[in-house]
Amino acid sequence: MGFAKYHEDIVSRFNNDNYRSLGGNLGPEPTHTTAKEVHPMSRLKEFTTQTARPLPVILLADVSGSMGVDGKIQALNHAVREMLEAFQDEADLRAEIHVSVITFGGQAKTHLPFAPAREASWSDLSARGGTPMGAAFDIARGMVEDRSVVSGRAYRPTIVLVSDGQPTPPGSEVEPLRKLLESERGGKAFRMALAIGADADHNVLRAFLADPEARVYSADEARQIRQFFQLVTMSVSARSRSANPNSAPVSVADDGWDL
Repeated sequence: MGFAKYHEDIVSRFNNDNYRSLGGNLGPEPTHTTAKEVHPMSRLKEFTTQTARPLPVILLADVSGSMGVDGKIQALNHAVREMLEAFQDEADLRAEIHVSVITFGGQAKTHLPFAPAREASWSDLSARGGTPMGAAFDIARGMVEDRSVVSGRAYRPTIVLVSDGQPTPPGSEVEPLRKLLESERGGKAFRMALAIGADADHNVLRAFLADPEARVYSADEARQIRQFFQLVTMSVSARSRSANPNSAPVSVADDGWDL
């Protein structure tokens, strides 16, 4: 007996048994399932949403004035939109990807509030002002440490830093970065960094990674920004599907990636 026929037979017996137990006073004996029957895949998706633990991804994006040249901000918008769309297609019983985007350009602010990726609605970034990276670190630390935002059930976060310049004022990022790295969740986070263009401060990005073996990726062309976010997407998606999403992501081979 095929699965569909077996399912139909079980439902039919259930309806008939209920009819007999109530004395047959509910009208004609049912012979088929109703149109309101919930599809098994709908129930599975609902179950997945209710039981999966959040897997946080927080992007710190430089949107200072220098990002407005050479197509950099356009490439960043396109790459982030693609990443969100890919995350929205992920569904696993263990992990549900949650995303937030914090921008720093003139001022630091939360551009995309922390929420499940499937609920994310992207609006393009624009470039202006200086590079208050330290203030972005403070927002990120406050977010990951706030249990009312990132629940206690959440897996270790991934924090991604993208910048094309030096923090302003110089040195203003040192103390906020120290606090982020020494915080309970910020220190345990998986971190990735991208330097855009020749003026990016690689020393600050290396300090953010806080791992001598970790790599600061470089993008000298707009297309390489997209490649970096494809790497981020692959890394996070691999974690969401793994038996233990808290474990370190599997290294993505650099072969074929011009970064």
